[in-house]
Parts: sequence; C-alpha cells; structure tokens
Amino acid sequence: MVLTVTINPLLEKRFVVDQLKTGQINKSSKEYYYAGGKGINVSRQLNNLGIKNQALLFAGGSNGKILRRLLSEENIDFSIVNTKEDTRTASLVVETSGKKVTSFFGQNSLLQKNEVDELKDRLTKMIPNCSVVVFAGSSPCQIADEIFPFGIALANEMDKVVILDTYGNHLQQCLNNSPMVLHNNINELEDSLNIDLSGMDSKINFIDSLYKKGIKLSFITNGKEKSLASKFNFIYEIENPIIDTFDSTGSGDAFVSGIAFGLEKSLVFDEFVKIAAALGAVNASRVDACNVSFEEMEKLVGQVKLNSIGKKMKLIDDTPTID
Repeated sequence: MVLTVTINPLLEKRFVVDQLKTGQINKSSKEYYYAGGKGINVSRQLNNLGIKNQALLFAGGSNGKILRRLLSEENIDFSIVNTKEDTRTASLVVETSGKKVTSFFGQNSLLQKNEVDELKDRLTKMIPNCSVVVFAGSSPCQIADEIFPFGIALANEMDKVVILDTYGNHLQQCLNNSPMVLHNNINELEDSLNIDLSGMDSKINFIDSLYKKGIKLSFITNGKEKSLASKFNFIYEIENPIIDTFDSTGSGDAFVSGIAFGLEKSLVFDEFVKIAAALGAVNASRVDACNVSFEEMEKLVGQVKLNSIGKKMKLIDDTPTID
C-alpha cells in the first residue's frame, strides 16, 4: 500500500467560462469544488491506476468539511487531522475557448503545535502498514517544517520506500534525511535551495550531490521540456510526448504517481519512468488534475524516450524493490 502525506491541502473552487474578461463582469457556465494538494493528487491518480493507497492530511473548518466530502465522493481513502483554522482555498477560472486556467491562491492555514504533533503520531502508526510513503506538497507554516524530515527519518528506519516532492524552507533538511526518491520541478529547486541549474553540468553535479546524500532515484522535471532522471549515479534524459497543453497543474504529481506505481509493482526503471512521463503529459492536456486513466497513459507511453547520458549504463538491473 502507498501512503500519501499532504500537510498543505487545498480546496479549489473552479469557474468555467468561455473567455475571461479582466475588469468586467464574468458569468460562469459551470462551477464546482475540487480537492487539491499534491499528495491528494497522487492518491487520486493511484486510484485510477488501481493501486491501494491512503491519504493523510490536515483539514479544518467549513472548507475542511467540503474537502472531506469531496474525498469521500472520489473514493479516496483518507485520514484527517483536524485543525482549528480553515483549510486554505483557491479560485480557478477555466477558459474553454483559449484552453487557459487562471488561479488565485488564498493564504496558507496556520497550524498549532498540538496539530503537528498529532500528525506525527499518525505517521508512527500508519507508516508500518505501507510499503511506499509519498511526502508531497509545500509546508503551510514554520511549525510544520519539521513534519516531512521527521516522516522521512521514521520511514527510513522502517525500511520503507520514501518518495519526496516538496519545496520551500524545509527542503534542505528533507534532502539531508535521505529519501530514496526525489522529484522536483527545476524552478522549485532553484528557489528553495538558492542554486543555479541553468546548465547541464550544474544539473548533473546537483544530481551527483543527491546520490552522495543517499538519494537513489532522482527526477528533475521542467514542464514539457526534457527531464533528467537518475538511477543511483547513472543519469538519463527523458524526452516527453508532444501534447496540446490545457493545464499543467498536477503533472508533476501524476509523474510521482507513476514512480510510486512502478515501485509498488516492482517494475524495472526504464518501464516506470516512461509510465510516469506519459501520465504527466496526459495530465497537462486536461483540466482535472491527476485523473488519467490507464488506457490514456498507455497511448502515450510508447512516445517517451529515455536516453543514457553521463556515466555508462550498468549491465545489471539494480532498481530499488519492495520486500
């Protein structure tokens, strides 16, 4: 089973219009709520791939009640730590004519120490029952920055596969605690760590530094541009399928879902990387984040190319597996 952990979930209210007219009154043709947050997105996508999973998250107030209802309606198995503050919100305007999405994000929810401690306690009880743990999304406030590093260390002690996809002030400590797998958008890495990854040499050197920290698989994505992947200290370039982009929100989460899927299924590296890239590409062609079917993914997986760069490829398959 896969456990996803989201400490900064999001309740989205989406307004569908033909075309957004700024400075004028706009009337929507449709409006609806959608459960957001990176770990929640991963859980949704894993459901579509037939992988048993559970989502652990914070939620509070009237927004939290709506979020809970949405998760139930989507058949996402969840465990919620209640918070005093309302769950954060976002308003999204979806333009159907121009295939564009404009997002307005509200303020993060401020957590209290007892709420953080309760989620950490849940982790100690839930991690033993899973094989893969996905720590995904940003931290909402400083007091919550300790959660992911704590969870990574705990999961490592229990010999679980840890996948990390986060950014912000706590990223460095998360990396120091050596998750098995890292996924990040290149801009998030540069902003969070104050580094420059504009050149190929700088990217390769950074990936080498991750391997020296004990991070066995790393993935650096950059939207529709070529991505970089590493298996131990062997580095690859991923050529993504060409698609007509609608909204790329959640594509990184779909990618992470593919990695979790492959590790849970004990697939070989080349196979699950292509699945991950195909999931991310299909996701970018639609507006409902991480709702890609297995059949939709299969149509694109053959278009993904994985090219070895840097060091010579090993002759044996040493992909991390789950006992």
